[in-house]
Amino acid sequence: MSTEASPPGGGTLVRAATTVLDGPVSAPGAPRRHVASERGRTRRELVEPNSPRICLPSARLFGRSAYQCGFLEAQDVLSECDDVELIRLEPQPGFASKLRWLRRLMYHDVSRRLAFMNPGLKPVRLTRDYDLLVVMCATYWDFLYVNALEGWRDHCRTSVCWIDELWAAELPGYRHWLPSLKRFDHVFVGLHGTVAPLSDVIERQVEYVPSAVDALRFSPYPTPPDRVIDIYSVGRRVDALHQALLRLASRDGLYYLYDTLHTGDSLTSDHREHREMYAGVAKRSRFFTVAPAKVDHPEETAGQVEVGLRYYEGLAAGTVVLGQLPTPPAIRELFDWPDAIVSVNPDGSDVADVLHGLAATPAHMERISRRNVAEALLRHDWVYRWRRVLELAGVRPSPRLQAREATLNALAASAGSAVQP
Repeated sequence: MSTEASPPGGGTLVRAATTVLDGPVSAPGAPRRHVASERGRTRRELVEPNSPRICLPSARLFGRSAYQCGFLEAQDVLSECDDVELIRLEPQPGFASKLRWLRRLMYHDVSRRLAFMNPGLKPVRLTRDYDLLVVMCATYWDFLYVNALEGWRDHCRTSVCWIDELWAAELPGYRHWLPSLKRFDHVFVGLHGTVAPLSDVIERQVEYVPSAVDALRFSPYPTPPDRVIDIYSVGRRVDALHQALLRLASRDGLYYLYDTLHTGDSLTSDHREHREMYAGVAKRSRFFTVAPAKVDHPEETAGQVEVGLRYYEGLAAGTVVLGQLPTPPAIRELFDWPDAIVSVNPDGSDVADVLHGLAATPAHMERISRRNVAEALLRHDWVYRWRRVLELAGVRPSPRLQAREATLNALAASAGSAVQP
């Protein structure tokens, strides 16, 4: 038991048990933020001596699949760059079963009320005011987690729901719960082709905020390691290209590193360790393969072409990125410098010639590598997405966000120092 006298607003705060929130929330040297909980109760009351501007609920205690780690990384970057209350949501017994049934029933919920139900998380009652609530959703179902926050509309001046993956072809099946997104002041999606149809459905302008990467983590600079891996392939891939690379590696003795398990849903013990390991391998690789999002599930995309995290990660690590660049102008503009994505045929028919041609010109490969790193540092770090989110929400960026941008700019200058115009 511990007692603190005279918390903000007067009175005494008695903590029966104290849990420290996630590490990156507080700036170095700042007081650590706490969550007060009472033994025997399922509701937690957040009380804190400081006044964070942003409320950020996170599923990091139970949502640690490999495919979710990139979005958890984005939360870490915001927490380092602003005054954030990072609320680590906790599942109650039966959470997985309740969530599964709730998802099934929502497809048929003509009442449109199930989208407002807590899916089995411990309720959290907000007791202070925030400038902004950010609900980050790696997939569309994650938005249900906000229902664990009691009274958030009364305590958050502005609210944002950011859904990274939501395919346009699936919107008609979600017609019963999509209107619930209207409770948020702003809705962002990470797929460009979904912006217009989702705007029509919820009768509100939806904004496109693409994915990104922790470019400082993935950057090989200032001390680039040796690139001891010839070709690196992560996650989804075009099978014909993969087979061609297998044959090439066997014939020429190349080190081709690729997934042999379906790893997207694999659980990680610590998302930061997972990202550090992944970044370490990527920046030791010469070539890196990419493919449009869900390239192996065309029945889900229905022809919608988008890019995923792999594009940003391969570029930030300074690899020579092999694949196809989607044709929508808004996506091509994200990667509009020379050789950002080196084109190879999806059937792998030209991949041997492309790789050998590049390997025969090491100075050219070095220029591609440096340019990719520099552009990622200047354009595709998560901090730039957060600046966009804050600007759209009407919240002024913090000095710490600007400091990260300065660090990115300085490192980009170092990485691009030998790049020819």
